[in-house]
This record gives sequence, structure tokens and C-alpha cells, in this order.
Amino acid sequence: MNSERIIKKYPNRRLYDTEVSRYITLSDVRDLVMDRSSFKVVDTSNDADITRSILLQIMLEEETGGAPLFSANMLAQIIRFYGGSFHGMFARYLEASLDFFAKQHAEMTDAWGDHPFETMARLAKKNLSIWTDLQDEFLRAAGFDVGGARRNPAKKDSQDGAS
Repeated sequence: MNSERIIKKYPNRRLYDTEVSRYITLSDVRDLVMDRSSFKVVDTSNDADITRSILLQIMLEEETGGAPLFSANMLAQIIRFYGGSFHGMFARYLEASLDFFAKQHAEMTDAWGDHPFETMARLAKKNLSIWTDLQDEFLRAAGFDVGGARRNPAKKDSQDGAS
């Protein structure tokens, strides 16, 4: 069964997992995230999707216990993007960066083999190329023409001769 799991949040703040027919905790929801299970949390009082709110609660618990992932400076910078002109672009950039990081983590975990330094060198070259492409895409979306000469050197040469 690969459908989205429904978790209901009742007014008494309890979470009910409809797939296993029992009440669960935020820790159980965190386990679903770690298992990459697809789920949606619905507020029973108005049928609103509150999945993001529950995930933020889990992040807050993680941040307050143990070693935090986000520094105060990083959180302040993220907050500054809310409502600004780069809000949507920043969200897409951050999501793409995290997806990229997760893929690289998986590749690195699988690829260590007998030659870890060769693996690191190969991954570093690949990462640099992907990171450059990602930054170029982000800046192009912001309206900047980055790397035009790098992408099409013949066009630059013809423009230089036209002057």
C-alpha cells in the first residue's frame, strides 16, 4: 500500500493514525518521516492540512534537545526571506539544495569502497558542477544573466567583433 497515510489531529491535541487505528505521538510522526512514509495530518475541526505545522513542531523539539542544526544567525536569515521578493525563489533554492545534499549523502554512503580518496575527489568534482548549475539557475530565475559567455562563447566572440 503506497497511498498517503492520514493522521487526524483532534481538538484535545491528540494525533490519531488511521492506518494503524491508534493514537500516536510526535515521536511516532518523526519515525514516519525517518522511514520516508507519505502522510498528511488533518485537523478534525476544519479538515485543514496541518502537516507543515506538525513537522515544524518536530523540528522545534529536535532543536531544543541535543545539538541544534540551525544557528540563531541562520534562523534570522531565513526569517528575513519571509514575505520578501525572493521568498518563493529562496524556498525552491533551499529545497533543491537539500534534495541535492540528500542524494550526495546516499551516493557517498554507497560509494566509499576501497578507495575513499578517489571517491571524495570524484564527488567533489561532481558537486562543484551541480552546485554551479544550481546557483546559475537561481540567479537566472532572479533575472540575472550569469555565465552568458560561459554558456555560449561563440555569441560573446560575435558580440566583441560587432563593436
